[in-house]
Amino acid sequence: MKRDSMNQDNFSSSTAGSCSSSTKAKMWPCDADDGGGGGGVDELFAVLGYNVKSSDMAEVAHKIEQLEEVMGSVRQDGLSQLASDTVHYNPSDLSSWLESMISGLNPMPDFDSSLDNPFLDSSSTLTTTTTTTTNNNNSFDSRPRMPVDLDFGSDLIAIPGKAVYPRTQPPPPPPPQQQHQPQAKKLKTSPSLGNSVSGFHREPVFARPVESARPVVLLDSQENGVRLVHTLLACAEAVQQENFKLAEALVKNIGFLAVSQPGAMRKVATYFAEALARRIYRLYPTNPQDSAFTDLLQMHFYETCPYLKFAHFTANQAILEAFEGKTRVHVIDFSMKQGMQWPALLQALALRPGGPPSFRLTGIGPPSHDDTDHLQEVGWRLAQLAETINVEFEYRGFVANSLADLNASMFDVREGETVAVNSIFDLHQLMARPGAVEKVLQVVRELKPEILTVVEQEANHNGAVFLDRFTESLHYYSTLFDSLESCGGGGGSAAAGDEAVSVQDKVMTEVYLGRQICNVVACEGADRVERHETLAQWRTRFDSAGFVPVHLGSNAYKQASMLLALFAGGDGYMVEENGGCLMLGWHTRPLIATSAWKLS
Repeated sequence: MKRDSMNQDNFSSSTAGSCSSSTKAKMWPCDADDGGGGGGVDELFAVLGYNVKSSDMAEVAHKIEQLEEVMGSVRQDGLSQLASDTVHYNPSDLSSWLESMISGLNPMPDFDSSLDNPFLDSSSTLTTTTTTTTNNNNSFDSRPRMPVDLDFGSDLIAIPGKAVYPRTQPPPPPPPQQQHQPQAKKLKTSPSLGNSVSGFHREPVFARPVESARPVVLLDSQENGVRLVHTLLACAEAVQQENFKLAEALVKNIGFLAVSQPGAMRKVATYFAEALARRIYRLYPTNPQDSAFTDLLQMHFYETCPYLKFAHFTANQAILEAFEGKTRVHVIDFSMKQGMQWPALLQALALRPGGPPSFRLTGIGPPSHDDTDHLQEVGWRLAQLAETINVEFEYRGFVANSLADLNASMFDVREGETVAVNSIFDLHQLMARPGAVEKVLQVVRELKPEILTVVEQEANHNGAVFLDRFTESLHYYSTLFDSLESCGGGGGSAAAGDEAVSVQDKVMTEVYLGRQICNVVACEGADRVERHETLAQWRTRFDSAGFVPVHLGSNAYKQASMLLALFAGGDGYMVEENGGCLMLGWHTRPLIATSAWKLS
């Protein structure tokens, strides 16, 4: 889209010069008083960057009505010039912007001047209307439209700089004598329109809106992106200040602004808007920790992007080095889930020079909601794998609502065993219970492990100030969603089935991350379990608990870099060493961090 920065005089002359004299007559006159005083500017529009005086609200709403009626009479191919050839000026001057849109969409076409102008008789009454869209089967879907509320406490309609939804109406049935007429000829428009407007019959049919679904016109996506972020932050600030009337108006506008954005930003904004709406209306998520569904979503997350694979690989590498030369080893997994981490470690131990050690695995998981012994099913599958690769294997599963409910005596640590404790995205959830992290680390100390491996999100989503937490999470998840755009969809050489599975994995991964966003933004107290903290904060906690860091070797760094090459050639992903820990990020932003610890 072409953009220009011109003053109001240039804007008026440019717009007038692109239309014929009859088009000028149909333009709404601009308000001569452009309004320099800030006291009369409408508050809700001012927050979004629009300069609209309160005294001009009725005129602006009238022009919005006329713009919708004009756009309802133009086919999709007649609107494509808005995204290509037309120069759009700063839409912060709302009245002039609407005037230019009406002028640009209503040029003088090449048709008989005796025809009635369908736009001159349009009603300007601000009432609730019903819009009916005709589908291919000539069935009708009636959808009520919201009235334009002058205080804009309801849905904000046709805000400039966003996707505009034109209004369509059902065409009347053609007269019997016209039902078998040949297809209508296309009429050429003036050069200023740039594209032909098709689908108009002669005099009886010209004033009728076209039979089509609502087209979406995207206006200045880059400018909308900035406005969308500002609206999100303004809404979060209104929520923090408990100004829920303003927050409600802003959160409704987020959805309109998000429509014009490319994939990642649109999805992120939609999830954050949902989370804000839940907080505003107090519609908190039910059962946010449904373990079965969360495990399913995490499996799709594992297949879609390299973050969980990187977590498993780096933790396994640290455990494997800690087990070097040991004959009896015992791994305690704080989050067993589907057991996806352990087949690779079993195979690595099986290939160890001198033969594999005796391997014990203790898995911890939440209670099942369908009365199935999920932990034992996972252990049974791992036992079958161990048998095929000749590794002596023993498994035990523990059901616990929280890691804070565990004690060291439950794990039956035996004489001569080398213990490793593993935690992947688990410890941050303990922050919701005061003292829970310290209690779990004390249990770990009593187990006297050779190594403790920890993987956590590299973000600070546990601050006391809601706006700070919101801003940090918005940046964090925007980066995560941006990285997903390089992962999904399948390659051009992939089979159709493979591509479909990849698309499903990507969608479910987005749901997985969207649930985290909802928990960070909408929930509080014990229900807010996604309390991520940075590596620096975890270092302070582990130091206080009597642990010292174990440096992950250069071998882990090199192999992790090779792992990333499997995902879109590794483009965009980066591995960073930080004080003996490894971080995986997207471009310059670290997203997860693997650290290893031992008793001091």
